[in-house]
Amino acid sequence: MNGDDHRSVSGQPSATRTVLQQVIFDCDGVLVDSEVLAEQVLTQQLAKWLPDLDAETELRAALGMTTDAILAHLEAMSAHQLPEQALERIDSAIESRLADELVAIDGVAELLEQLSLQGMAMAIVSNSSARRVKASLAATGLDRWLGSVPLFTAEQVAVPKPAPDVYQLALRRLGRDVSECVVVEDSLAGVTAAVAAGLRVIGFTGAGHIPPGHDHSQRGVGAWQSTASMAEVSSLISSLLTDDALAKE
Repeated sequence: MNGDDHRSVSGQPSATRTVLQQVIFDCDGVLVDSEVLAEQVLTQQLAKWLPDLDAETELRAALGMTTDAILAHLEAMSAHQLPEQALERIDSAIESRLADELVAIDGVAELLEQLSLQGMAMAIVSNSSARRVKASLAATGLDRWLGSVPLFTAEQVAVPKPAPDVYQLALRRLGRDVSECVVVEDSLAGVTAAVAAGLRVIGFTGAGHIPPGHDHSQRGVGAWQSTASMAEVSSLISSLLTDDALAKE
């Protein structure tokens, strides 16, 4: 999506430009540094269950997909089968690590405080379950700013990211045109989903699991900008707060 292509919920270009009204955050890898912990659990378990795969490499390629989708995808690539209740066992192990080790992304609390003071509306769109998102926010103290914001998850749609469904749902429920919103995403699945919904996306690469060159990959699937710094995310959001800034793109 180029800088002048502001699309409505239907995917058609908006008739007028509108000042930014809402910042939509992914959760894992944007608000909390959870993906690196989940990836470690998955790599360890899948090395045992699907030993003919290079689990670490395959997981990098599947970044941003739901755990259920990752397991199904990798099982289909392997000559082995996953054990019964593999998803439940993985989820339990991930949640145990998150409860003990989860931290907020560096600088995100300062960004949320700034947006809150500005009166900016916020929302969360995640491929994780609502229960896990809420637990992550509570564990890191980010519920101070995000505990009552609208939350949309893959549980609410037929097809999760990289399909645009959950972002389309969010736009409908929020009553927003895409020109009123900006999304902060880390995974290619998330960027792809938001771009497909017609949204402008800031790609974030500052989480612990992000591989080198991920900024170029984010731009390759349509991210407007990419940065490893929440301070830079703040600057980019500020640049969208006036019609003049939008008109200059």
